[in-house]
Amino acid sequence: MGSLLKKVLEAMKDLVNDANFDCSPTGFSLQAMDSSHVALVSLLLRSECFEHYRCDRTISMGMNLNNMAKMLRCAGNDDIVTLKADDGSDSLTFMFENPSQDKIADFEMKLMDIDSEHLGIPDAEYQSIVKMPAVEFARICKDLSSIGDTVLISVSKEGVQFSTRGDIGTANIVCRRNTTVDKPEEAVMIEMEEPVSLTFALRYLNSFTKATPLANQVTISMSSDLPVVVEYRIEDMGYIRYYLAPKIEEEDEAAAISKPETEPKHTAKAKPKADLKPKFEAHPESESEMKSEEDKGSVIEIKDKDNKSVFVINDEEKNSSVKSKAQEETNTPKEPKIETMDLE
Repeated sequence: MGSLLKKVLEAMKDLVNDANFDCSPTGFSLQAMDSSHVALVSLLLRSECFEHYRCDRTISMGMNLNNMAKMLRCAGNDDIVTLKADDGSDSLTFMFENPSQDKIADFEMKLMDIDSEHLGIPDAEYQSIVKMPAVEFARICKDLSSIGDTVLISVSKEGVQFSTRGDIGTANIVCRRNTTVDKPEEAVMIEMEEPVSLTFALRYLNSFTKATPLANQVTISMSSDLPVVVEYRIEDMGYIRYYLAPKIEEEDEAAAISKPETEPKHTAKAKPKADLKPKFEAHPESESEMKSEEDKGSVIEIKDKDNKSVFVINDEEKNSSVKSKAQEETNTPKEPKIETMDLE
């Protein structure tokens, strides 16, 4: 039992920091979301699978999963683990007893008050269900994460395809339906009503695969309008399920947010007169001439609403001088090139 609880905590502690463990006469359960509210984990350990289980009334115990994992590391894999909490107590006692019963250790951990809402997850009919070796699924997620950040999972009658794309290239892995293997845990089974293709973040899937030591096979249930469910069955004791919302594909997202520009980015506050037409006159004879003018500075002519000109001169030191209208009547700009622009 000590080994099992260690594996359960290792499968959840990187995804969820604090969570409420609900103890009822029927079993030991947990439901919690990650900090970004993108993934949800659901755990169930049935009461009849424990060697001894007693719960007089339903209670909720708030715990930090990393602290609980530290406590369980003090237990041997073959130790008998006992968890005890008195009614109304603010602490949980861990008792570890070795198989020869000549060593008993107990640790006490403070409980936490955690406000959390228990989400009712309805049973749903999924369009595609894939059962495959848990070790193989973990390896695929690990390999693809070295190429890209997301994975496109596509399910068809022939098999399931995992695809990713990154800066260094692309990768595609196909697992074909295979039910004729000698070992049932190595089979790849697909139940499909219609093809499904969804994209998910690999960092979450890699976190889910930490439950691989708990089960030989993993079940991936997908529908186009529902979060994916990645389930690991813990022998006959229960299960641990992960729910993950799909990502919007980059092409669809780009199409949704990109709009053609119908107006210029900058417009003048005052409307121009009817006889003034927007124009930009800049015709350097060569690229070298253009570059030399940029180095020397440029003069931009801007006409105001009375059709009088005000010149603004920009130089290399980013110092601008504005000549008054009276100076314009007597002085002429000495720059060899003038760029004229009327703003709307």
